[in-house]
Amino acid sequence: MFKKILIANRGEIAVRVIRACREMGIQSVAVYSDVDRAALHVRKADEAYHLGPAAAAESYLNIPKILAAAKRSGADAIHPGYGFLSENPRFAHACAEAGVKFIGPTAASMEMMGSKTRARQHMQRAGVPFVPGTSRGVESVDEAARVAEKLGYPVMLKAAAGGGGKGMRLVHSADQLRSALEEAQSEAQRSFGDSEVYIEKAILNPRHIEMQVLADEHGNTVYLGERECSIQRRHQKVLEESPSPIVDAEMRRRMGEVAVRVAQAAGYTNAGTIEFLVDQQKNFYFLEMNTRLQVEHPVTELTTGLDLVHLQIRIAAGEKLPFRQEEVLLRGHAIECRIYAEDPDNHYFPSPGKITLLLLPSGPGIRRDSGMYEGWTVPIDYDPLLAKLIGYGTDREQAAARLVRALNEYFVGGIKTNISLFRRILNDAEFRAGKLDTGYLDRLLARPGVDAPRDEHAAQVAAIAAGVFAVLDPGTVARAEANGTGAEAVSNWKRAGRIEALQ
Repeated sequence: MFKKILIANRGEIAVRVIRACREMGIQSVAVYSDVDRAALHVRKADEAYHLGPAAAAESYLNIPKILAAAKRSGADAIHPGYGFLSENPRFAHACAEAGVKFIGPTAASMEMMGSKTRARQHMQRAGVPFVPGTSRGVESVDEAARVAEKLGYPVMLKAAAGGGGKGMRLVHSADQLRSALEEAQSEAQRSFGDSEVYIEKAILNPRHIEMQVLADEHGNTVYLGERECSIQRRHQKVLEESPSPIVDAEMRRRMGEVAVRVAQAAGYTNAGTIEFLVDQQKNFYFLEMNTRLQVEHPVTELTTGLDLVHLQIRIAAGEKLPFRQEEVLLRGHAIECRIYAEDPDNHYFPSPGKITLLLLPSGPGIRRDSGMYEGWTVPIDYDPLLAKLIGYGTDREQAAARLVRALNEYFVGGIKTNISLFRRILNDAEFRAGKLDTGYLDRLLARPGVDAPRDEHAAQVAAIAAGVFAVLDPGTVARAEANGTGAEAVSNWKRAGRIEALQ
């Protein structure tokens, strides 16, 4: 087993991996940029090494600096988390050359699955069902027009090296094709340094369902159930759950077997995710493979009882999977909300700044994976994900009810967050009925606000938070007296009693 692991990441996922290391008796090493010097993952780790300026290219994406930190610390393995270098085959290769174990798949597997067109070619040979379309990038508008005519409109243009909706365009008619192709190619070049764009038949109102797989280095591969990821904004997942409301045991078995076939065709090892599009008739099609740990992995952990980060580390250390497929048992239901530092009232723009007060949810069935703390300043330089709040119950209804209760307990002062959005989603009749597809959230947000629940609780939380802040900041009263506002001199105990009365 490894003695020391460097986590080449930041935020909640770095904290998550550090906790797993501590449980396994492994020392953890954090890395950080200038603006992350006081970040939670730096405070939690056994050791921490400075990388450089805030810009990711000079810190978290700088392979030589990360490997230099690994060498100085004596780390014998690197966990990449998700994002940043987690799906970069050059990084995996550089780790191997430096004699440091990369906790993830091989560089060859990443290269095979990293390009969507290359992955489609391999999956075609493996007999995996995928959405009709090209398996190579189109080279001209004329070629694109011929393919689109054969497939039938609407069609989808996608960047071969893409992700997160970049280089993606829905085309409804032939007169839109030229401009859409040029825009997609230009955006793909800017985002990924690769302008290759391919075409596939557009599946209208699909569900986005993915399957978690695990593969050891001894040829054993298993699937761990599906996650429903259809609630998205701008092609970015917002809320995920497991199991999916529409997947029954037979469909799960068929999807799982296809996912295992995809992983084996790629020579894949460690944790990975196979993403599918599912049409209205419940036909599923291979979309892509994510060659890393997913943001939404906690819902799988809760419904399987397995620790995916522990298993990632054990697989990378050469151990065999400790169970067979028939021993994987799913129980209960889990739903995850991604808590972002963004302003719902201002087009979800990022909301950096200092967290002046933090009231945390707890109670039965609640898990919180977080990278923030009270007093920390959220930087503008990175993805605004702050935390993940997960509700677990014996069934979907209980999981949702627990999550609503926990969201009503959650308060982040000093910045804006999207917590109110999740209260709206979880109280929506269509969500409760499981009527989801990738257009669901756009439809919900387009409706007048009258269908949102009255947020009286938010006002109560704000009042309680103001009282708590007064208790925690004794200078408040002194400043009030100095300003001549007549604030009475009372003890913290009395102020605490007033806060209790507010509840």
